[in-house]
Amino acid sequence: MSEDKKVLLEKVREFEAGIGQTVDSFPDDANNTASVLKEYRYLSEPLSAEDAKWKMFARSRRGFLVGGVAAIAGILGWRWMPDETKNRLLRRTFEFNEKLSQTFFSQNELAPEFPREMASERVNGMIGLENELDTKTWQLQVTGLQNPQQFSQYSAGITFPGDNAPRSLDTPPVPDVPVPGLIYSLDDIKSLPRVEMTTEFKCIEGWSVIVNWTGARFSDFAAQFFPDLIRGQTPNLHNLPENLTKYVSLVTPDRSYYVGWDMQSILHPQTLLAYEMNGKPLTPEHGAPLRLITTTKYGIKQLKRIGRIEFTNERPRDYWAESDYDWYSGH
Repeated sequence: MSEDKKVLLEKVREFEAGIGQTVDSFPDDANNTASVLKEYRYLSEPLSAEDAKWKMFARSRRGFLVGGVAAIAGILGWRWMPDETKNRLLRRTFEFNEKLSQTFFSQNELAPEFPREMASERVNGMIGLENELDTKTWQLQVTGLQNPQQFSQYSAGITFPGDNAPRSLDTPPVPDVPVPGLIYSLDDIKSLPRVEMTTEFKCIEGWSVIVNWTGARFSDFAAQFFPDLIRGQTPNLHNLPENLTKYVSLVTPDRSYYVGWDMQSILHPQTLLAYEMNGKPLTPEHGAPLRLITTTKYGIKQLKRIGRIEFTNERPRDYWAESDYDWYSGH
């Protein structure tokens, strides 16, 4: 008997005790609880307290044993399953979640913000930050644009040390060969509209922390290259301007850490190119001089110490996705 049935049975017996009659004495009466609920009625013979406890124990034990066997079978089945099959199942799950997230994604849906005094910090993830960096000589390179020569920041090529960055899947760079693109300084980023937000930073490991960030919206940064982008009216994934590419790749200056983003998420108004944290310039362990911050994805996608940004129509490689993590990593 289901739990709902048991509750109903108790209510019926309470009803009987209150009126001094059984429900069978007036089956068609409108006051008959079972008739009102249109429930099938079956009352067992009266049981002693001990008998009732024994029956409940037997049923609970049976349910526990059945559930335990099912759980063990599931665990053993997963362990015996070939790795290739496991990876395929996980990959399909990731792809389904990504499509579902993109379907319901809205630029107007903002994450909650918190009082500034609640902000704190936590250091985590140092890949790409092992080498010392002189923030005064730091430069941001932007590649993958159509006709980059039209921009005043154009440079025929810049070579970062050990330039073997995984860029677009179809255009891997050649080591030590300068790559044409635009060159930005930190002052260039700071010249964009200043935005401050105190939001929850979520790690894929399960912890979170509230942090105050200051920087420029990535959508304001991208609008310089794609005039059809208007802040507050950012198109969705299925309605992008023809001259806007679908993905963005971000790489650290030493090329040891890299992430791939879908354009829809990175243009969200709460995705920033951040240069301050909790009211102070970023420290090296938090990605100085410039890092990516967002409320749409987990921390593994929020690259510290950005060295290169590339716009591309090919899905970019991603550091953790290559270790079988979710490429999309949205939450």
